[in-house]
Amino acid sequence: MNYVIGVDVGTSSTKAVLYDQNANILSQANYGYELYRNAAGMAEQEPEEVINAAEQAIHDVAAKADLNQGKILAVGVSSANQSLLLLDKDKKPLSRLITWADSRAQRAADNLKMMTEGQQLYMKTGTPVHPMSTLTKLLWLKEDEPALFNQTAYFADIKAYLFHRLFNDFNVDISIASCTGLMNIKTGEWDDQALKLAGITKDQLPTIVDGTTQATGLTTTAQAKLGIPADTPFVYGAYDGALSNIGVGATKQNTVAITIGTSAAVRVVTDHPVIDPERRLFCYAINKGLWVVGGPLNNGGDVYQWAVEHLVDSSAVKNENVDPYTLANHVIEGVPAGSHGLLFHPFLGGERAPLWNAKARGSFFGLSQIHTRADMLRAVMEGISMNIATVFQAVRALVGEPASVTATGGFARSAVWRQILADILNCPVNIPDSFESGCLGAAIMAMQSLGMVDSLDTSQKLIGNVSSYQPNPSAVKVYQRYTPLFIQVEEMLSPAYSEIAKLQERQNK
Repeated sequence: MNYVIGVDVGTSSTKAVLYDQNANILSQANYGYELYRNAAGMAEQEPEEVINAAEQAIHDVAAKADLNQGKILAVGVSSANQSLLLLDKDKKPLSRLITWADSRAQRAADNLKMMTEGQQLYMKTGTPVHPMSTLTKLLWLKEDEPALFNQTAYFADIKAYLFHRLFNDFNVDISIASCTGLMNIKTGEWDDQALKLAGITKDQLPTIVDGTTQATGLTTTAQAKLGIPADTPFVYGAYDGALSNIGVGATKQNTVAITIGTSAAVRVVTDHPVIDPERRLFCYAINKGLWVVGGPLNNGGDVYQWAVEHLVDSSAVKNENVDPYTLANHVIEGVPAGSHGLLFHPFLGGERAPLWNAKARGSFFGLSQIHTRADMLRAVMEGISMNIATVFQAVRALVGEPASVTATGGFARSAVWRQILADILNCPVNIPDSFESGCLGAAIMAMQSLGMVDSLDTSQKLIGNVSSYQPNPSAVKVYQRYTPLFIQVEEMLSPAYSEIAKLQERQNK
């Protein structure tokens, strides 16, 4: 038996999965690390903790492979996008890893939005102007941390740094590069206008390579830590969102992929760049001839977790001897669609798509004496789904009517949430059994690099069992009345978001 490993370097942990040649899962490993929030807006990682987790995860799944009877054909790598690590002349870290979730570049993003150059760069790079992007992080560092910025010899993302540690090279796959706001999406090269604005040169950035590019020749240190042959090829892959699409078989323009984990995202694969004239959506490269269009949302399962922690009766959990999520789902099933006329806007962590407003805040609307905690719990689940639907509608308007939606993430463990999503979108929703779509996507791209599969479309044959949820006509009618009101209320509240954010900041100092 021969093997392929898929690795996903995420925001809170790194996962590795050992597959056979038919993409059957043989072994899994997962190692977490801390997300440091020591200052307002900060969201950083210690790069050494991330590297150690990745090495340990690969080592553990590789140890399950019988290398006497087969070999590890390749390791495919997925990672979160829009991370930034500052390196010295020897490519050693000068900083912690600044993740996509870091919002300290808010002022730089606000300033760039007001400039003609900001709109020009969005049209060229497909990256919305937001604190998440590498470009705005660089503008912030140049302004607020000039000594550190000027001391930096190289700028890297976490995957480029991982490959550097494993192979002593300095490359970045085109997908990760496309997410930075520094790459021209049509040429596939670093954009001169963006580099000039950021105050850096292309020599300070990794070399852009195709996602199917292989790195071989593990360093002696890396080979010892991983416990795999030094000539095992590692394939650069793409960013986690793009590979999640591949991992759930959503590789055609008529299939939308939705992920609802801690955060959420809506994505569709296209064969040409599609730039949103209203600047609501991103357009990133996946690899040659493939792009992904969509929108990331800050607020997903983390908001539902907040609701369960605060709204589920702890005494009922104890009395019924169930976990709070099981009880919450049971309670929600007993509440009708629309939560008795209660809307919830889930912007507890600001919002990216479709608002691109880090100061957005959450709210219940329509709350009255008739409402119970059960209504509020369902309204939270519906609010997260309606927010996703606003991005879904924007994607649909740009790329056309989808035949179906494939959804994955922790939300899929809740049958009631699956049905709510299908009803609000008014579209069939397919749920694959496998939750680790990023790892599978990375493994499939590695297989493509080796010539084991002709194209990424092969993933549709490898994803395993899928459950399908059809829209309930009566619920659809309810949500078709509530979703426009959800949007109307958000638009009414939008001018007040900045002021309430200022008040909260002052009070919490």
